[in-house]
Amino acid sequence: MININENEILVAQENWGKGIVEIGYQYLKNLDYESRAIKHIKDLYAYEFSDVLFKPTKVSKVQFRSTFDEALSYFVATNKVCEEDTGFAIEPWLNVKFENSNILLFEKTAIAMGNYFFTNTKSEITKVEYTFGYIKNEDNRILINLHHSSLPYAP
Repeated sequence: MININENEILVAQENWGKGIVEIGYQYLKNLDYESRAIKHIKDLYAYEFSDVLFKPTKVSKVQFRSTFDEALSYFVATNKVCEEDTGFAIEPWLNVKFENSNILLFEKTAIAMGNYFFTNTKSEITKVEYTFGYIKNEDNRILINLHHSSLPYAP
């Protein structure tokens, strides 16, 4: 197995953003957005291989999402595992852009931190701060094992 590299992290971030946009698109078109969200989580998160630390942006009651079902509830709210969820990915978002402050590489793991920007259907942009941790599994897939998002502090 080859060590993780920066380009793999950039591709993983691009895939994450595209997945969020596709979920919202399928929601708008009345297509099977839940299946797309399931694929998004299975393809990009490490729930099947390890523990995942997930702290979504727009939550307050169930702040940490350690299971696949809790992540799915946050993204599309179809299973309503967490009652507060309204479906972050079905906002919907038209674009997601990552701006990394830095990426730290450690053989089979990496950490990226910065801002990402979500553009909605009214062309309004929401800036969110993030820290993502990545692992490279035995199949050389890059998977998220840490996802922390928060809105910037507003005094």
